[in-house]
Amino acid sequence: MARLISELGNYCFTSITIIIISSVLLFCGNGDGAWGEPLTETTTSSSSAFFIFGDSTVDPGNNNFIDTIPENRADYKPYAHNGFFHHPTGRFSDGRIIVDFIAEYASLPLIPPFLRPSAEFTNGVNFASGGAGVLSETNQGLVIDLQTQLKNFEEVQKSLTDKLGDEQAKELISEAVFFISIGSNDYMGGYLGSPKMRELYQPEAYVGMVIGNLTQAIQVLYEKGGRKFGFLSLSPLGCLPALRALNLMNSQGSKGEGEGEVGCLEEASALALAHNNALSAVLTNLQHIMKGFKYSNSNFYNWLLDRINNPSNYDFKDGVNACCGAGPYGGIFSCGGTKKVSEYQLCDNPDEYIWWDSFHPTERIHEQFAMALWDGPPFSVGPFNLQALFLSNEKKKKKKDMTIADIVDSPEILDNPIGGFA
Repeated sequence: MARLISELGNYCFTSITIIIISSVLLFCGNGDGAWGEPLTETTTSSSSAFFIFGDSTVDPGNNNFIDTIPENRADYKPYAHNGFFHHPTGRFSDGRIIVDFIAEYASLPLIPPFLRPSAEFTNGVNFASGGAGVLSETNQGLVIDLQTQLKNFEEVQKSLTDKLGDEQAKELISEAVFFISIGSNDYMGGYLGSPKMRELYQPEAYVGMVIGNLTQAIQVLYEKGGRKFGFLSLSPLGCLPALRALNLMNSQGSKGEGEGEVGCLEEASALALAHNNALSAVLTNLQHIMKGFKYSNSNFYNWLLDRINNPSNYDFKDGVNACCGAGPYGGIFSCGGTKKVSEYQLCDNPDEYIWWDSFHPTERIHEQFAMALWDGPPFSVGPFNLQALFLSNEKKKKKKDMTIADIVDSPEILDNPIGGFA
């Protein structure tokens, strides 16, 4: 049974979190190959380090190294179909994923998966695991859950301290950007796919449980020295091809409706929206409570929904069907032929599609949203964009080297250290 707050080593559920979650519940109510190739994974960059936590949206191949089911792996063709990588890397995409593009924009090399042997951690590391959830009970035993990802970060922190010394390691971590993309699996499989959980928890209580664990994870990273955070909020989950197909099947079973009359599974999308609203409220509170805490968040839900409903406005041809899959909408998760259903169809041009497989978007979507997070304006990405977070370290270094004449000529440098995002 899911616990209200999963154990995180020796860290307790602090009074700060209790206060935040109480207010949130009221608020909510209802690889291989490099960049082409100026940088490699062993290259040291002057940019902030990049630490990534999450699920298949950002997994670069950690699940290649664990004992799991085929649904939680992507190290087989046609993944990496567009040829950017020489062979499938474990990314759930036809090519790159959002954090690959963010690393590129930050002048960093590809960030390696934590479990890759001999991975270099100086530029950061990716702990994400396909199928993982915030709650340890989500796909338990088949993934690297968020609590384990946090413990793996402790291991990296110790390694950096041994390599760089205590002072330099602390500086690296305090200037790093911590990116978190997780939660979808808690709602799709962990709740909607679990009759027991649905019996035990009302939707509002379950969202509160997920957000409570996620809030504590943020606090743990803050206590470890993290100060700059980026978040990928949840997409309209009910519009994923797999859930759209499930909605069709349920509708045909109960009402005999046809495929054309069925849209997204609203129950799933409602959970995602409640999660995003709750997370937004938590982050606002944390910014006031935790000194030096800075973050970047955005409305991925509406951003992606607009492209799903109006694909031609963004140079896509299909916002509903998966490029790779089987059955209605390509919603049967058979891409690659390694799962229970082995037959699948593959589209001719993934660039024309929003969805790569039954659950995951194409590289083009990853790239477009990475760009939006990187330099989006305050009204769409805030209170900081990722560019401001990554470059804040560079601006601080420039300040140290400034003369009095520089300050007189450009006094705004001192007044606006992080690019103007309040």
